[in-house]
Amino acid sequence: MTTIEQLERDVWPDPGPDATFLVRRCTELRRKPLAEFTVEDLRIMLGQEVGVLALLPLAVQVLLREPLAEGDYYPGDLLHNVLRLPDSAWSNLRAERERLASVLAALLAGPPFSDPDLRRRDPYREIREAILRFLGR
Repeated sequence: MTTIEQLERDVWPDPGPDATFLVRRCTELRRKPLAEFTVEDLRIMLGQEVGVLALLPLAVQVLLREPLAEGDYYPGDLLHNVLRLPDSAWSNLRAERERLASVLAALLAGPPFSDPDLRRRDPYREIREAILRFLGR
């Protein structure tokens, strides 16, 4: 079963005892078979921009089926991290980006994203703004 370490041909050393939870988790996930990744695993790694070439296509597959797929934080937390990736992450995924853009345009038309009164710090408002940037609006 393929891992990020195998694909990138880059083995990270074991983190030291003073390493943060996030460093330890990312190191573990680089060694986890891609077929076993959960939404939360994708959210963590893409949020840290680790293994993007391997993981972004997997995340897009999830988001096309369930745009508000939820890791450990809130509905849409995976989408939020995917939309924060730099444009360069999509350079080899033009068709996937277009399919996701179509799904997200439809998502914007309904609640909760169509509500003009979303509070300033509401995660849905932040996701809506990220979707608008992604769509170039």
